[in-house]
Amino acid sequence: MGKLPVVAITMGDPTGVGPEIILKIFIKEDIFKYCTPVIIGDAVFLKKTAEYLHIPPLPSPVSVFDLKNIPEGIHPGKPSRDGGRSAIEYIKVAVEMAMAKKVDALTTSPINKEAIHMAGYTYPGHTEMLAEFTHTDDYAMMIAGEDIRVVLVTTHHALKDVSRLITKEKILRVIRLTYRSLKLWGFLNVRIGVSALNPHAGEGGIFGNEERKIIIPAIHDAQREGINVNGPFPADTLFTSVKRTEFDAIVVMYHDQGLIPVKMVSFGKAVNITLGLPFIRTSVDHGTAYDIVGKGVADPSSLIEAVKLAAQLAGIKIKDNKIN
Repeated sequence: MGKLPVVAITMGDPTGVGPEIILKIFIKEDIFKYCTPVIIGDAVFLKKTAEYLHIPPLPSPVSVFDLKNIPEGIHPGKPSRDGGRSAIEYIKVAVEMAMAKKVDALTTSPINKEAIHMAGYTYPGHTEMLAEFTHTDDYAMMIAGEDIRVVLVTTHHALKDVSRLITKEKILRVIRLTYRSLKLWGFLNVRIGVSALNPHAGEGGIFGNEERKIIIPAIHDAQREGINVNGPFPADTLFTSVKRTEFDAIVVMYHDQGLIPVKMVSFGKAVNITLGLPFIRTSVDHGTAYDIVGKGVADPSSLIEAVKLAAQLAGIKIKDNKIN
């Protein structure tokens, strides 16, 4: 057996379910079969969480990069400045470790946008934050489920702004990035589908011109580059069980257009992947779930899948000496 990849797992917002699901992944799954895990967080807080929930603490082989950054009196179950600050610090340290090649991949536990805004940061999410920390210009968010992978052209934006934000250049960039990423992951004949923006793919311009003026020209440019990409397909039929399996990935125009079908198929086991970073990064498909913090009912399944996928993709990178 070759060298197992080292996967850094950030604790996320400490007032959310991140600490609980990190503890539980070692109960529910033999993570050591896939990787050497390193937790980036607060060791005392993890220990207290285990005691409070009456679950086993982290097993002794697990290394914790302990930032000791959670103050006494922090209140689990609601956003706070301290929680947001701590979550950002975990991510910064994990990125530094990945960039220095001290770890082979990064898996992030959930953060809360309100909390990080309270801490003075204005990032709309992990994706944009990681891109800035790594000085990455060409990046995209992929959500992968059982038999479905979607890549977003726009991410956390108001629906009223999407039409203005999608451009031929941006769609073409995401198609190219999706193609390159899948090739690096071992897909031999990459097949990409592209969703329309409007109902019925615009119906010849009756319901909007974005397909004719923006999306179709981007697809044609990608096809001329030799990429097997087709569309735009109406989103209401593209994600049916038969149609979606024709493609290895589907490029969608906006957040809910892609995440709703993925979560209908694989909620709790889907994985968020950031394409284009200089290292592998995966994450859970859910948020901080403040409403169930402290009840001991948080499901670690998505985090398990995220760690396993990070290890798998990092293993390909190690084997082939390639980066995503």
